Amino acid sequence: MAEIPLLITFERLLYMIMWIIQEHRSILKSMRYFPAWIAKEYEVWKDLVHRHGPEILGQYPGYRDEALKGARAGQRSSRLNRQYRVIYAVDREVITIYVLEITPHDY
Repeated sequence: MAEIPLLITFERLLYMIMWIIQEHRSILKSMRYFPAWIAKEYEVWKDLVHRHGPEILGQYPGYRDEALKGARAGQRSSRLNRQYRVIYAVDREVITIYVLEITPHDY
């Protein structure tokens, strides 16, 4: 019997790789004080990033994903709503997202 060659393109391989999301230990503790719907929004955010990587956030204008400056240079921010933000860092070498905090933004 002839074997069928397995052809996987580079794009398909990247799609198959899932990103690892590591949360700071204070995330779960702080989530107890946030509204329940913010926890749901965070879970949706995590699912998107886990499956497709941080680049997918640019396709959803509501997240307003952006690089941070100053003391938080090298980190990124995504909106869960007008008030709450997810602050995270990306390590592409090990395909990992480090969620540092979820914070209410002061206006």
